[in-house]
Amino acid sequence: MNNRRVLLSRSAALVGAASTGLLLPAIARAQSAKLRVGLMLPYTGTFAQLGVAIENGFRMALDEKGGTLGGREVEFFKVDDESEPSKGVENASKLAQRDKVDVIVGTVHSGVQMGIHKVARDTGVLSLIPNAGVHAATRALCAPNVFRTSFTNAQPTLALGKAMVDRGHKKAVWITWKYAAGDEAFEGFKDSYTKAGGTIVKELGLPFPNVEFQALLTEIGSLRPDAVACFFAGGGAAKFIKDYAAAGLKDKIPLYGSGFLTEGVLDAAGPAAEGIVTTMHYSDTLDTPRNKAFRLAYAKKFRLQPDVYAVQGYDTGLLLLQGAAAVKGDLSNKKALYAALESANIDSPRGKWTMSRQHNPVQDMYLRVVEKGENKVIGVAAKALADPGTGCRLA
Repeated sequence: MNNRRVLLSRSAALVGAASTGLLLPAIARAQSAKLRVGLMLPYTGTFAQLGVAIENGFRMALDEKGGTLGGREVEFFKVDDESEPSKGVENASKLAQRDKVDVIVGTVHSGVQMGIHKVARDTGVLSLIPNAGVHAATRALCAPNVFRTSFTNAQPTLALGKAMVDRGHKKAVWITWKYAAGDEAFEGFKDSYTKAGGTIVKELGLPFPNVEFQALLTEIGSLRPDAVACFFAGGGAAKFIKDYAAAGLKDKIPLYGSGFLTEGVLDAAGPAAEGIVTTMHYSDTLDTPRNKAFRLAYAKKFRLQPDVYAVQGYDTGLLLLQGAAAVKGDLSNKKALYAALESANIDSPRGKWTMSRQHNPVQDMYLRVVEKGENKVIGVAAKALADPGTGCRLA
């Protein structure tokens, strides 16, 4: 009988030891496994430089904290989204289902973003948006696992209308490309300008990416508004600025716009851009210790000057660092992770910002004027501005 008890006791001890031995390595493996980050950005085509800047900023934020997230090493998986909307779902699915990433960081193009968004909603993978301003992602189609670190298309122009009226420009013409980003930017302008007492004399548009502006510029001249407000970006913005001046409007009718009108195009636009006033959540010339330190560190690391896209990538890294730290690297603890991301306070080169209930940045919008080839900050057009998040039903 005693022998049987000893045998049972020894058997129980062996089973317990074996169980513990199995559990500990599993926990150790989970803690030591690399956190998988998917970067879905444009690395070729028109927006290639933007993709590189976002990745540079993101990696820089992580490198400043030892290159880890919540104590875990990081493994990167990169996909060139080519700014091609038709491949958005396929490319995002590769990252989420084939590569089993913990988070997808992307992208620039709003059409591609909606492909990522579908995959994020279907699979539950964490999605961080470092640029695309498309409204649906954080409005009607918002999701608990989707967070934006950049802007919504309406946000810069939500700050523009009152600034124009305050400067005495009460009758304006609006002009843009007729596509989603242009329409959403107009929504912000119309709301802010009319609420401030301004009147929109006429809304003008042309198909994206058409740059034949002459007929519309002639119409603007005949309408003789107090000012013109617009949304253009990239090469089209540079051409619009030059054509506006060539049409003799520059010195007669002040030109305003969303900050993307003069972001990254001042060299191409040349003297024609002088005096243009824009609203934006960042400026290279923002005179703060935080921005100066960031710009110096970025230039040393990459031998390039940072732009708003680099800042947005950097802030995406800062946000993920805060979230990962809160859950000690366990991004599968979604409730705690989302709570940490929602309550994050980001000390950014653009200024401190927080996250809205709809997962958009609540941030300052700066009033900028082009002087000597730079976007010089001349004030704050709106403090702690939040996108309305219309249609979002997050609990």
